[in-house]
Amino acid sequence: MTKDNSYKWAVLAMLWWICMFNYSDRQAIASVFPLLQSEFGLTGVQLGWMVSSFMWVYAGAGWLAGMTGDRYHRKTVIIGGLIFWSLITYLIGASTQYWHLVFLRALQGLGEAFYFPAAMSMLSDYHGKDTRSRAMGIHQSAVYVGTVVGGSLTGWLAQTQGWRFSFYLFGGCGIALGLLLLLTLKEPRRGQSEEIGIPKESPALSFGEIFKNILVIYKIPMVRVLTVVFIGANFVAAIFLTWLPKYLFDQFHMTLAMSGFSATAYLQMGSILGVLAGGVLADRWARRRFGGRALSQSVGLFLGAPFLFLMGWTFAVPTLVTAMGLYGICKGIYDANIWASLHDVVIPEHRSTAVGVMNSLAWLGGGLATMSIAVAAPVFGMSTCLSATCLIYLFFGGLLVLGTQRYMKSRL
Repeated sequence: MTKDNSYKWAVLAMLWWICMFNYSDRQAIASVFPLLQSEFGLTGVQLGWMVSSFMWVYAGAGWLAGMTGDRYHRKTVIIGGLIFWSLITYLIGASTQYWHLVFLRALQGLGEAFYFPAAMSMLSDYHGKDTRSRAMGIHQSAVYVGTVVGGSLTGWLAQTQGWRFSFYLFGGCGIALGLLLLLTLKEPRRGQSEEIGIPKESPALSFGEIFKNILVIYKIPMVRVLTVVFIGANFVAAIFLTWLPKYLFDQFHMTLAMSGFSATAYLQMGSILGVLAGGVLADRWARRRFGGRALSQSVGLFLGAPFLFLMGWTFAVPTLVTAMGLYGICKGIYDANIWASLHDVVIPEHRSTAVGVMNSLAWLGGGLATMSIAVAAPVFGMSTCLSATCLIYLFFGGLLVLGTQRYMKSRL
C-alpha cells in the first residue's frame, strides 16, 4: 500500500471523528427532554420548536454551505464548522431560559450545516469509484456511533451530573479535536480520484457561478429523484431521533439513562452493520450496473418498512428491541449510499454544492417531521404515528426503483 493510498484512509478516520461529534452534539438534547420540561415548564410543541430550530437553520444554511465547499478550501470549512458548533454546544449547557435553547440550537444547526457538503466532496476526491461506497459507508457509521454516544451518554450523565454536563463535555472535546486536525488534515485537489495522475487544480468559482450550477445540477432528473427520496427517508429518521427517547420514557416507563440508550443503541448498532454491508454491496453492484448504488438503497427502504410498523405497534420490549435492530440494518443499507449515489450523477466540481442543497431540502422535511408529530401525537397517539412511517418507506422505495430504471442508463 502506497503512502498516498494509506493517507486516504487516514483522512476517512479524521472525518469519522468529526462526524461522530457532529451527531453526538445534535442528538444529546433529545435524551434530556423530561428534565428540560421540568426545569423550564415546556410543552411538547415547545420541545418540537426547539428541535426544529436546529433543523430549519441547518436546512436553510445547507445551500450556502455547499457553495462555500466548492468555493474555498474544504479543510478550512470543515474545521471552522467543527470549532464553531462545538463552542455553541458548550454554551447550550449554560442556558437559563427557553429562548436561549432555541437560539443556541439554531446556531448549532448553522455550524453543523457546513460539515457534510465539504466533507463528502473531500472524501470523493480521496476515494474513487472502486472504494467510494465503502469509504462513505464507514464514514456514515460515525453518524450512528455519534447518535448512540450523544443519546446514551447524555442520558446517563443527566442522572448523575445534571443535564448540562454532557454539553460542556462534548463542546470542549470538539474544540480540542478541531485544533488537533489543523495540523493533520490536508486539502486534496478537486477531482483527483476521477483520473490517473493528479489533474490541474480548477480555478475557484464565484458564488454567482456556483449558484447557476445549482440550476444545472437540478436539471439532472436522477438528482431530483434522489433528493425527493432523501427528504422522505430523513422525515422518518428525524421522527425517531427526536421522539423515540421520550416515547420509551413515557410508554415503557424506562429511566432517563435507559430510554436514551435504548432509543439509540439498538437501532444505531444495527445501522453500523447495515452501512458496512450496504457499502460493499453497492460497490459490487455499481461495477456491474450503473445505478447499482441507488438500487441498493431501495432494498434498504423496502426491507425496513415492516420493522418501522412494529416499532410503533408492539408493546413488548423484546419485540421492540428486535424491530429497532433490524430497522437499523435496513436504514444503514440506504444511508451508505446517500452521497455516493448522488456523486454518480454529479461532476466533481459541483459535488459540495449538490450535497449542500440536497441536505438542505432533506432537513427542511426533518423540521416539519418533528413539529408534525408534536401536533399529531396528542390526537392519534405516538404509537400510531410511529407505525405510519412505514408507508413513507414503501412509497419512496418504489419511487427510487422507478427513477433508477428510467434515468440511470448511462454514466456521466
